[in-house]
Amino acid sequence: MATTTTTTMFSTPSAVLSSTTTTTTTKPPPPPPCKPLLPFKQPLTTLTAAAAIATILTTAPLPSLAQESPSYQIYYGTAASAANYGGYGGNSSKKDSAEYVYDVPAGWKERLVSKVEKVAFFLYLWMVGTNGTDSEFYNPKKKTEKEYLTFLAGFRQLAPKDVILNNLALSDVDLQDLIANADSLSSEEVRDDKGQLYYVYEIDGVGTHSLISVTCAKNKLYAHFVNAPTPEWNRDKDMLRHVHESFKTVGSF
Repeated sequence: MATTTTTTMFSTPSAVLSSTTTTTTTKPPPPPPCKPLLPFKQPLTTLTAAAAIATILTTAPLPSLAQESPSYQIYYGTAASAANYGGYGGNSSKKDSAEYVYDVPAGWKERLVSKVEKVAFFLYLWMVGTNGTDSEFYNPKKKTEKEYLTFLAGFRQLAPKDVILNNLALSDVDLQDLIANADSLSSEEVRDDKGQLYYVYEIDGVGTHSLISVTCAKNKLYAHFVNAPTPEWNRDKDMLRHVHESFKTVGSF
């Protein structure tokens, strides 16, 4: 608020009587009316970048533990007799004497074939000429999800595919049942980069899926099996196929 004081002096009494003091008060102008606040607007470039990031996050598949690639260990199998039987391992001596190899998923456990089993196994071979288990690994969370290998000496070459599969089933009751009740059964011949011939079978049975690979080398027949109940097969099929395809014999054939 501004105040102005003006004093006028006159020389005559009448003028004195008529002298006045004037005070003027000036009020400030009222403030302009407030404008309503407008909503905050991001720059167009910021909105565009945010929309792009949101699109990437919503469209890109999120990583899942079930989709991660599992790790593996290489098993070196010697197809050894009972006298030369040894346990699981990857030491240099066993690696040097290996006749076959295959991958084992990390976390799987070995079912050790005992020396007593080996002796009985070879006596059984001598008596009936059939095959038995040389090595076996299983998923400890579901023991029927497993891989194992059998071998039989005295085979210089593979017989026809159906004959081989039927002979394998003679000593494996579970395989007999799987074949008898299979929803589908396929077989094919595959050669590796060295020209070695493998018979590959896939059996989709009632509640069980099986992959089998058979070959001959060093006057022996080797059969590698990968079996899983249907729920585990549906969950782990990529891993199980990898394990199946990892089997091969070592050295000359």
